[in-house]
Order: sequence, then structure tokens, then C-alpha cells
Amino acid sequence: MKKVVYAALSCMMTFSIAACSSSAPSNEASSSTVTGQEPIKLRIAWWGGTPRHEYTKKVIEMYEKQNPHVQIEEEYANYDDYWKKLAPQAAANQLPDIIQLDTSYFAQYANKGQLEDLTPYTQNGTIDVSSITEDVVASGKLNDKLYGMSLGVNALTVVMDEENVKKAGLQTPAPDWTWDDFEKLTIEVKNKTGSFGSNGLYPPDVFLPYYLRTHGQHMYSADGTSLGYTDDSLFVEYFQRKLRLVEAGAIPTPDLQAQLKGIEDDFIVKGTAFMSWNWSNQYIGFMETAKRPLALHLPPGPNQKEGMFLKPSMFFSIASNSKHKEEAAKFISFFLNDIEANKLIKGDRGVPVSSKVLEGIKPVLSPDQTRVFEYVNEVSKNSSPLSPMDPPGSAEVIKTLKDISEQILFKKITPEEGAAKFRQKANEILAKNKG
Repeated sequence: MKKVVYAALSCMMTFSIAACSSSAPSNEASSSTVTGQEPIKLRIAWWGGTPRHEYTKKVIEMYEKQNPHVQIEEEYANYDDYWKKLAPQAAANQLPDIIQLDTSYFAQYANKGQLEDLTPYTQNGTIDVSSITEDVVASGKLNDKLYGMSLGVNALTVVMDEENVKKAGLQTPAPDWTWDDFEKLTIEVKNKTGSFGSNGLYPPDVFLPYYLRTHGQHMYSADGTSLGYTDDSLFVEYFQRKLRLVEAGAIPTPDLQAQLKGIEDDFIVKGTAFMSWNWSNQYIGFMETAKRPLALHLPPGPNQKEGMFLKPSMFFSIASNSKHKEEAAKFISFFLNDIEANKLIKGDRGVPVSSKVLEGIKPVLSPDQTRVFEYVNEVSKNSSPLSPMDPPGSAEVIKTLKDISEQILFKKITPEEGAAKFRQKANEILAKNKG
């Protein structure tokens, strides 16, 4: 997938329109006002912060204006509250028509028969994939069925307040910085300024797997029936470092981290931390909310190339209980392919997957937005293949990891005890996928 995504990204970073031209049909037909059609009401759900909510509402308004027979109800929340709201809807078979999913929950909903196979809609053109590579489309497949359309491509990053780092008399890190460099800088920031050096590398199910990948290991086995790493010393080392940073007051405790409900609450936005481990698509939200310059850095190494990867930022899926699946598919196609809509989105949900959109929004990108695209482009040349899709049960594994992480950081158990406890509980959960 890396080479194909890089080819699409290259279209964005070069001036050769011909090289990336697409034969995709225009949106002119869908933009004409349709009269005499039966009114349709769709529900759409997503998570995010205030900036995402605001532009998504505008995109929905654009679609409704072009399709006056469609009314779209919006259901949104911050990340944690989103899943708490979605679970009872799923249990009652009342999911919104269009739901935003990430890789951690994707298999859970797909394997319970709660998602529609989108293959027929891509084959008949209802969802236009003519300017989207096959590898990107395939990233939403599970068991040979297409349960989600990737909304963008993402990469891990460390967002840094370099100006305040320099004002504190400290050096910004080199591109090949190490975990020891990160720990040293984080503690120095705390000692010199009283601020947190970094956020809490939260959630642990994102950054522990990165650490494992830098050591040639993966969170899950290829068949999804057990943990993928065999050396518990990696788990221990990772949490020993986090524990040292918590003890030094250099990163927040889990209870403080849990109070964050969106980008506007993030420590780096409020100026109470100098670094934030996050996804590349969140950079613009940080910049717009913090209203001051912030920089993008690769997470520390060694072995950054082995650790880094490109991933689908999130998916749009159609609930199997939807009564208007075709209209839901049309909206997804609009969201992916409409250039004017993506001039509002500007890569917030990841670098756009459509080469047509990549080329079309280039003139309206700010220097900061271009910086995100360039960062993902650079990662595409210095990364390794994406780990397998999180298996069924991964949401329960993640909850277990978060609970054990808190126990370790509040010193209720040792990292060694946490490693053993996590392995036992996670493997019990994942063993249900056997046979």
C-alpha cells in the first residue's frame, strides 16, 4: 500500500496534473437540483473536536442543498463518549445510517453483521472509486467484504511547541532522536518551566504498538488469536519509562489525561505541555485551536522506519439496519470525491484518498496544511507495512490495556506484573477467535 499511497501523494506535491489525471466522472449530475423525489432522512455519526464538527456540518449542508430530498441528522461526540453512545445503538439495531469507525472497532461491528458490504456500491459506481487506488479501497476489507471506505491516510507524529522549547533554553530534537532523548527533553521541560514535557502518550493501544514495531514485533498475531509479541520485556521497558516520567511530573497522570474531551482541552493547546503524541491529521486542529506555531516531528527511535506506517485514519461505514443504504452510499461518495467539500475538510480526516481531490484542493491549502501533506509524504518513503487489521475482541483488549496501564502508573502493580496480567487476559479474549 505504501508505494501506491506515495504515488497518490506525489500528485499533491508536484505540479504535473497530467501525471495524476483521473477519468472519474464529475459531480455535476449530483449537484443538479432533483425534484419530485421521495424525502429521505439519514443519520450520520462521527467523533472529533469542535473544528471537525463545524466543517462536517457545512459539508452536510452542501450535500443537502444539492440533494434537497435528503435531510441528514447529525450525531457527534468526543472520542470516548462516541463509543459509549454507539454501543447501545448497535445492541438495539438502531445504528445511524452512516457511522465513522476506526481500526480498533472495525472488526467488532463487521463481524457482528452490523455493517453493510459496500462492494456492490463501488462496482456500480454509486461510490466512485475511479480516483482511489485499489490498495486504499482494500484497507476497508475484512473477510473479503468491503465494510468501510477509508476517509484519509494518517501517520503518527509528535506535535511540538518548538518556540517554547527554545525559550526554555533547550534544544529541539534531531530527526533521528531516540527514546532516551525524548525522556531527557520531557524531564528538562518540567524542571525548567513547570509544564508537562509531553502528554501522556495516550491512548496506550496506539503508542505501545509503535514501540513494539520498532523492535520487529506487533500487537496482535497474524491470525488474531493471540498477542503478536513474545517478549514481555518490551512491555515492561515501555511502561517503566512512562512510570519514570509520571513520577517526575513530566507527563500527566491517567486521571488528568482522561479529563480531555477534545483538541481544545489538549495540554499543548492550553500551553501546559510542550509535546503531544498524536496523529498527523490532528495537527491542523491543534494549530487552529492553539493559535500559535507548532511543529511536526517523527516519534523517537531507533528503528523509526520499522515503527512508522501509514494507516487509514478512519472509515465511513453503512449500518446494515439502514433503510436508505443507496443514499448513504451516495453521501459517502460525495464526501470522498467532491472537491468543494474537501476544500472545507482540508485533510482533517487524513490526507485525502482521491487523487482528483488531492490535486483539486492544492490551491486552497495553507502552509500548515501543506506541511501535513508533506509530512505524510515523507513517512510514506520511510515506513513499513501496516500491521494486520485489529482482530475481533480488540476493543476488549484495548480496555484491558488501558486499565492495566492505569494500575501501573498509579503504582498499584509493577510493570512486570502488568505485563503478565495483560498477556493472560488479552490471550483469553483473543483465543475466542480460534477455529
